[in-house]
Amino acid sequence: MGNSSPLNTHGDAGRGFLHSCLALARVSFLRTVEKRLLVDVFPDPLTVFSLSKEDLASLVGRRIPRAEWEPSRYLREAEKDIEILDRGTIKVLLLHDEQYPPQLRELCDAPILLFYRGRLPDPTKPLVGVVGTRRPTGAGRAAALRLGRELSSLGLGVVSGLARGIDAEAHRGCLMGSAPAVAVLGNGLNSIYPRSSVELGREILRRGGTLVSEYSPDTPPRKYQFPARNRIISGLSRSVVVIQAPERSGALITADHALNQGRDLFVHRVGVTGVASGGSADLVNDGAEVISSGREILSNWGWSVPQPIDSEIYAAGEDSQRDTGKRLAELLELELANRTASPEAKDRGKDTRGSRM
Repeated sequence: MGNSSPLNTHGDAGRGFLHSCLALARVSFLRTVEKRLLVDVFPDPLTVFSLSKEDLASLVGRRIPRAEWEPSRYLREAEKDIEILDRGTIKVLLLHDEQYPPQLRELCDAPILLFYRGRLPDPTKPLVGVVGTRRPTGAGRAAALRLGRELSSLGLGVVSGLARGIDAEAHRGCLMGSAPAVAVLGNGLNSIYPRSSVELGREILRRGGTLVSEYSPDTPPRKYQFPARNRIISGLSRSVVVIQAPERSGALITADHALNQGRDLFVHRVGVTGVASGGSADLVNDGAEVISSGREILSNWGWSVPQPIDSEIYAAGEDSQRDTGKRLAELLELELANRTASPEAKDRGKDTRGSRM
């Protein structure tokens, strides 16, 4: 998939259309499905900003209490997005652009636009979502790392959320193979959250991967945005694997989205039992298939996979294996340190702020 942006390919008319879409995306009180409805109803989204609040409420079919309908403010704020896009480091895709991921576009709540940094993944090659708790066990971290590496070495990119824990390990594992990593952020692309993932995000870009967000570039991380972004993780994926998730884990939201979107849902064997696996164990009890390797996922798809995987499949070769071993040793050291650390030390290690790109 190429990387041209509507901003630099559609001319002045396209620029005006993009400006209207950027403004519409900023209307926070409108639901995603309502924004998509308005894009479908009006060939030029600028028309939306000439509507009265009452007309807008009539179109979306609900009252809009306490909402501030200030069209000029949204259009003015969209000008800032245009300025950022003009710099060229962040690009954008509109819902009906040819390059917009087709498997995501089919969703009723697909975002009307996607901002991205890096190189978009090949739409002809399936992606696998790998998610789980931010506080996994050592075995959970190791399982995410190994699965990410195996999938990538089989040519399958890994989609996750760049969060601490399972997400980060799945991305690191993917970078040890040959396929690109795709990170879906719950904030704008002018920063990376959490701060501990900044270097990992940069490495994803260096290795030909992608950072994606539906939020305007300067949007800070907000609690409600992370459950919403989970539908994009599953929407970009052919299958989703929950490595390890306690009850009420955000990964279970991704699992629900996957089922609602008709994606295959798997649970890694490491997430079947244990204190950090209450939620993922419930998924198994509800019928999710248990796997322990990427080969099992491909077999479920009906793909022929060499058994065992030989050195030609592992494109990264011995260097990748050494990287995996080094990371697994680091994870063991981290787990042992956490077992002996005081609660105060653990609290000091928590990361709650983002970092600018």
